[in-house]
Amino acid sequence: MLNGQLALVTGGGRGIGRATALALASRGAAVAVNYLSDHRAALEVVTLIESGGGRAFAVQADVRREADVQRMMERLCTEEVPLSIVVNNANIPFVLKPLPDLTWSEFSQKVTWELEAAFLLTQGACAIMKPRHYGRLVYIGAGLAHHAAPGWSAHGVAKAALEQFAKYVATEYGPWGITANVVIPGLVQTDASAFQPQEYRQRVIEQTPLGRIARTEDIAGAVLMLVGEDSAFISGASIPVNGGII
Repeated sequence: MLNGQLALVTGGGRGIGRATALALASRGAAVAVNYLSDHRAALEVVTLIESGGGRAFAVQADVRREADVQRMMERLCTEEVPLSIVVNNANIPFVLKPLPDLTWSEFSQKVTWELEAAFLLTQGACAIMKPRHYGRLVYIGAGLAHHAAPGWSAHGVAKAALEQFAKYVATEYGPWGITANVVIPGLVQTDASAFQPQEYRQRVIEQTPLGRIARTEDIAGAVLMLVGEDSAFISGASIPVNGGII
């Protein structure tokens, strides 16, 4: 159980973030639901958690902006329970375009924003966690960091860099009892993936030993595993959640 802990989920209003926020609350954590612009979606998650007897609140911040992250961390420090869990999930926009047609600006912007968000969030959260010698950081990666697909280079390279960043976090913050791990989803059934043609979805299903596309709850379950005490000695790991695709 996660009673007495505060969890921050960035991009917590929709998709994987929503499922993760609800899952953490179901285990007893108080949940800060971060959002960029969709206040209504974040409040829906808060309402669901509170209707189940949990504690949650929405907090707006652009995780790519240092001032926003600092303001968010100051808000979290006003809570009675300490910040113990951070799920770096916010969707960083990118250009979906074949590499020959991609400009350097389009490519580098995604890589920069992905790492800037993770960097700012990590430094801000760990500054709070270090005095208590306890913290759980989980970064949401992507299978495209390991399996290249035409048009997805900016996203795939950014997520590959995020995985390596998490290893350094695990190495340098480990002495303070802080773990850092990455959950790597394959294709997940969300609004963000709805644009994928049915033919593509069917191909993924056929290649997946477990015979289906991931649900957001599947990803949330992996996050729960990594923030629980049974996984206290797991750090610097990247966990694929893709139904067995090798």
